[in-house]
Amino acid sequence: MKEKTLGSIPGIPVVLITLAVFLLAGWGIVGTVMGMFPMVTLLPSILAIVGGLFVLCGAYMVEPNQAAVLSLFGKYVGTVKDNGLRWNNPFLTKKKVSLRVRNFESGRLKVNELDGSPIEIAAVIVWQVNDASEAVYNVDDYESFVHIQSEAALRAMATSHPYDQHEDDQISLRSHPAEISEQLKHHLDERLTQAGVDVIEARISHLAYAPEIAGAMLQRQQANAVIAARTRIVSGAVGMVEMALAELERTGTVKLDEERRAAMVSNLLVVLCGDRGTQPVVNAGSLY
Repeated sequence: MKEKTLGSIPGIPVVLITLAVFLLAGWGIVGTVMGMFPMVTLLPSILAIVGGLFVLCGAYMVEPNQAAVLSLFGKYVGTVKDNGLRWNNPFLTKKKVSLRVRNFESGRLKVNELDGSPIEIAAVIVWQVNDASEAVYNVDDYESFVHIQSEAALRAMATSHPYDQHEDDQISLRSHPAEISEQLKHHLDERLTQAGVDVIEARISHLAYAPEIAGAMLQRQQANAVIAARTRIVSGAVGMVEMALAELERTGTVKLDEERRAAMVSNLLVVLCGDRGTQPVVNAGSLY
């Protein structure tokens, strides 16, 4: 069911004309009771009041960024988006739908990511109704539909990616927030299009390991950080040792045999790679 625009009549003139009819009809009833008019005017006056009340049933208010979906005895007639006091056939049923931008944060869901580790994840969804007729007639409750489908899409997306990146070309939940948000929005658009809802933005608002494995995963992350730091330190230390030996050979300051060269390399690596400052031992004798 696609939305179609329906024209409407400004409601203020209709209300003013109806009030004038009420005044005339009231004057006719009062005049008849007081004997000023013949009894024949009583029935038309009463009918005029009843008709005026019926006409007023066709007036309704449409606020900015709001639409009124109109149906006649269960058949969809059209959608009115003109703001202000409007009027249509009193027999038409009017259901108002907000077209404003809305957002909500999903509850923290506990799911297993791609590697099987339990995680907690939540997302902020920004959405808007862009087809009022589909929102009213394609689903029972479009707001509830948006919330439930958003959680389902978030679960599906979380289970298809790992928490941490293990390969260079792998998309993970923690290291690729932009790509994850785009995929989540795509999943939501596929699920919510039939309800006339457009997803403007979808972003992860909370991401963490589940409490039962958080401690173990923290130790793993710390271990990875230590290994990365040690790798960087050793790489830099080896480069500095190579540079020092090359400079000594170039200037001819000291000539070292293989044994002394190995000892010097070992000492330099201990100094450069150690966790704390080393305590040097000064050789007061000759080199050999």
